[in-house]
Amino acid sequence: MENTVFQSRRVIRKYRQTINARPETVFPLLCPVREAEWLDGWCAHMIYSLSGVIEEGAVFRTSKKGEADTIWIVTKHDAASKEIQFVRFTPDSRTCVLDISVISKGGHQSFVDIAYTYTAIAPKGNDFIDGFSEEAFLEDVLFWEKSMNYFLQTGKRLARHAHPNAAGAYSPRLEKHQGRHRCGPRKQS
Repeated sequence: MENTVFQSRRVIRKYRQTINARPETVFPLLCPVREAEWLDGWCAHMIYSLSGVIEEGAVFRTSKKGEADTIWIVTKHDAASKEIQFVRFTPDSRTCVLDISVISKGGHQSFVDIAYTYTAIAPKGNDFIDGFSEEAFLEDVLFWEKSMNYFLQTGKRLARHAHPNAAGAYSPRLEKHQGRHRCGPRKQS
């Protein structure tokens, strides 16, 4: 039997979004419950929250086909400074610290600074990190940015399949993941 030692890898990805609304309008939308209103494909199941929405100490889960559920903990939710931190755990794969801050850009716009720090805890996590390229990351955060702006302008969700990538073609990555977080009855194991 070969003796192999797991070597964890880490990746950090950052992006600054421009959202066409003031921070006091944007910040409440950054909630696992409220995101379903504006982000197509998002589905979170609240496990614990006194208020029923985002708050420090809230715990929720998301599902992705082919993986164990990811457990999220809200470790910071500061409405005054407009800062949020989530810590995520995907069993047999990875952890993630997600930091979000909303600041005024001036006028009726906000910057939303996003930083993901993924750390592999098993070989599957390293595989995830290998596929989490800068291009893949940008595709996701750009869709998030377009979706929030579309929602703020129209009151409707932007369909994930209708989002063209930078080249104007439809993204095969988004098509591949379409529907991965659809809410519905949870299957019993």
